[in-house]
Amino acid sequence: MPDYQTHEYDVLVIGAGGAGLRAAVEASAAGVRVGLICKSLLGKAHTVMAEGGMAAAMGNVDDRDNWRVHFADTMRGGQYMNNSAMAEIHAKEAPARVRELEAWGALFDRTPDGRILQRNFGGHRYPRLAHVGDRTGLELIRTLQDHTIHQGIEVHMECTVLDLLTDAGRMAGAFAYDRERGRFRLFRAPAVVLATGGVGRAFKITSNSWEYTGDGQSLAYRAGAALMDMEFVQFHPTGMIWPPSVRGILVTEGVRGEGGVLRNSEGRRFMFDDIPENYRSQTADNEEEGWRYTQGDKNARRPPELLTRDHVARCIRREVREGRGSPHGGVFLDIAWIKSRVSGGAGHIRRKLPSMYHQFKQLADIDITETPMEVGPTTHYIMGGIRVDAETQMSDVPGLFAAGECAAGLHGANRLGGNSLSDLVVFGKRAGEYAAAYAKANGAPQVNPDQVDEIGARALEPFNRASGPNPYDIQHQLQDVMQDLVGIVRRQEEMQEALERIDGLKLCAAQVAVPGNREYNPGWHTALDLRNLLTVSEAIALSAIERKESRGAHFREDYPEKSAAAAKFNLTIRQAADGSMALGHQPVVPLTGEQKQIIEEMK
Repeated sequence: MPDYQTHEYDVLVIGAGGAGLRAAVEASAAGVRVGLICKSLLGKAHTVMAEGGMAAAMGNVDDRDNWRVHFADTMRGGQYMNNSAMAEIHAKEAPARVRELEAWGALFDRTPDGRILQRNFGGHRYPRLAHVGDRTGLELIRTLQDHTIHQGIEVHMECTVLDLLTDAGRMAGAFAYDRERGRFRLFRAPAVVLATGGVGRAFKITSNSWEYTGDGQSLAYRAGAALMDMEFVQFHPTGMIWPPSVRGILVTEGVRGEGGVLRNSEGRRFMFDDIPENYRSQTADNEEEGWRYTQGDKNARRPPELLTRDHVARCIRREVREGRGSPHGGVFLDIAWIKSRVSGGAGHIRRKLPSMYHQFKQLADIDITETPMEVGPTTHYIMGGIRVDAETQMSDVPGLFAAGECAAGLHGANRLGGNSLSDLVVFGKRAGEYAAAYAKANGAPQVNPDQVDEIGARALEPFNRASGPNPYDIQHQLQDVMQDLVGIVRRQEEMQEALERIDGLKLCAAQVAVPGNREYNPGWHTALDLRNLLTVSEAIALSAIERKESRGAHFREDYPEKSAAAAKFNLTIRQAADGSMALGHQPVVPLTGEQKQIIEEMK
């Protein structure tokens, strides 16, 4: 075997966001050797962009809240496609994970009597999101990063994994390269935790940063694990669409939770026009009651702007399509209107939403205390990912674990805002705990040198061609295909066209040429990312074609209603023996007797 730089660990964590850091901390606490790989710099994980808060039923603002209500809200938001065991674990354990972060130094906002403050968010019955202004994800990463460093966990920054290594069907480690110098690195480990985030860079308009190229999902798929629920891609309703300098940047749901309202070009709050029947009893039918709810009135019902994300996104799209949109193809989100209703006026808005205020003032010269924002749906999150066991977070491949956005099951057909941050720490902890136990119980694996050489040779192929397609062009074409043909509203013939075009782009990607050499070469990085982007794009389109109904974040214009038959299964994707994608049907995890009772009570 060539003399690659080699590292040996018991547990290798790929991804240094909230889930990866929490997994690394837990595995290290179990006394095993832990290595942590991050694609970018430590502290720059996408988790820092999660602004609104962390959902946990602590009951600090409304004592009627508890894990049973949180569980029922999560299941209802996910259209009962969730893994109910994961939803129960999440609802029960989230408060302990929040208090743990507080004990480790996280500085949450406080109620007047000193408890952790919680705010309203879409789909949650009661104020449930523990928050740090609108910088909650940043505080979570700061806290976990400090804990990781203090435990002496080895971190490999700016390192990208090319493929996972297996030994007789179980994990053996990973083969990677450093992004600066292009040197290959071999990581031996009997247990691997994937915590690589989402797939947003497969779409043209997204809130996701450049790292989100579907790496974890694709790595697991090629290693033999099943993907699940890939058709469920969430389009956050409020991403900035104007000016161009901030297009796609998220406007946190916390803006609406603090009283922000959505208006069309006529100045009308259009969300009152379309309230789903199953949410009608919980939703205000006038502006005054909705305002009282955002101010903590326990007797008021929530404003329609705080309905689930899929519903709000489709309502915005309807206003634009019917000619009532903003000048640049969105609608207006107005938080400035509350100045006359709160003490402190503009200062109150700046205090509650500091990042929103400074970000848009600096990047776009928009003062949100004076001017409504032009917003529209932006690709934000994927509910699907690697299928895992609810208790252990292990995939179908022994020794391969996954947590966070790259894992499927918790959120079902649609994620509630705020559930992502608590998902990271609840299941990141479990993944680290069980990965450490697996590593202790299983001996060191054997690494196949032929497998390593094959991966390295494939990675270098773009340098061996004198000419060929440009990797940036292929990525841009793929983003256009996914945005236009597999976006927020889907049709059979458009998705079939998308699959055909993805097949063509795969052929082009196999022939890309990259000038220069391995050092400091972003064109090479893009060429290597294409393989993962094309894999997840095909999986999304294939699954979306198969699900012939509209449910949660998956909306079919040709099948606008829910299907009772389709509700009985989750769709899975595996790599077939011939290398093609094999579609499967996995029965939805049945509710236990207690879970059925909880949901019936909460109706």
